[in-house]
Amino acid sequence: MSNPLLSLLNIDIPIIQSPMVGVSTPRLAAAVSNAGGLGSIGIGASNVEQARAMLRETAALTDKPFNVNLFCHQPAERDPARASQWLNDLTPFFAEFGAQPPASLREIYTSFVEDPDMLQMLLQEKPAVASFHFGLPPLPAIDALKAAGIMLLCSVTSLAEARLAESAGVHALVAQGYEAGGHRGVFEPQQDTEMGTFALVRVLNAECRLPVIAAGGIMDGAGIKAVMQLGASAAQLGTAFILCPESAANGAYREALKGPRAHQTRVTSVISGRPARGMVNRNFTCLEATGRLPDYPLTYDANKALNAAASAHANTDFAVQWTGQGAPLAREMPAAALVKLLAAEMTF
Repeated sequence: MSNPLLSLLNIDIPIIQSPMVGVSTPRLAAAVSNAGGLGSIGIGASNVEQARAMLRETAALTDKPFNVNLFCHQPAERDPARASQWLNDLTPFFAEFGAQPPASLREIYTSFVEDPDMLQMLLQEKPAVASFHFGLPPLPAIDALKAAGIMLLCSVTSLAEARLAESAGVHALVAQGYEAGGHRGVFEPQQDTEMGTFALVRVLNAECRLPVIAAGGIMDGAGIKAVMQLGASAAQLGTAFILCPESAANGAYREALKGPRAHQTRVTSVISGRPARGMVNRNFTCLEATGRLPDYPLTYDANKALNAAASAHANTDFAVQWTGQGAPLAREMPAAALVKLLAAEMTF
């Protein structure tokens, strides 16, 4: 099977492994790339030197192209009143574990839109592919990456976002449906159309000239084949790779994905300040803001502190376990074997 996107990305199989910060690893990305797909690492939660180390580790494990994903959210606007109210709302939950909420909230992730040092690192390391989530970086950054020969992907959740990405000059669109696990790629969190994968792929295929990569709820070869019949040039799978031994998912995460909670996923903003889908636990059922949440990633800092307090008591009620709606279909096998199986299923 061949199409222009495969030639553009220099891959053999129309399978892209989702970046999944906290779950993807250089070993996972390299295994997928070595098997003919496009492996991905997420560096949105890393500083420049951590990111450089991840790129180099991945490059040492594969001579094939791989994708480096960047967070392009608007930097947080600090509002002490909002932060104080949210920490106050969380105080009873911290108290369950004999802990106090943090005194203040930190902007734990630096957005690529204001990180020139990260841009310079990418221009030096020159990964084959880079992708944007939560929006787009400034045009000079896009132009510089393209001039360095780096192929650019952008997650979009609507036609309006796709048109912005197309105008900015990216090479392909990742059509992230509402079924997808993890953070929604929506540019403006309050303007989520909540379109499903199939509808979004069809709309973008009809209205845009760029290749479309379908993402959200795709777990097997039948799903890949279906989205390609709808006009996608490739499929991006995330949850499908969580149970691979190369992923960084911990034991509790893996056991939850293999149990009944895999059938219960939901989207919430109270974990991080941005909408994201995961397996339902007390993060989804108990946390409720009495006012407007602090901006992403300030809200996330509070949740990470709460999960740390719970984890100290061997409690996973507030663990972040991002998964898509296809979670019950997850299979446990090495990444290369999974890619091979997906490719075989596509041709069945």
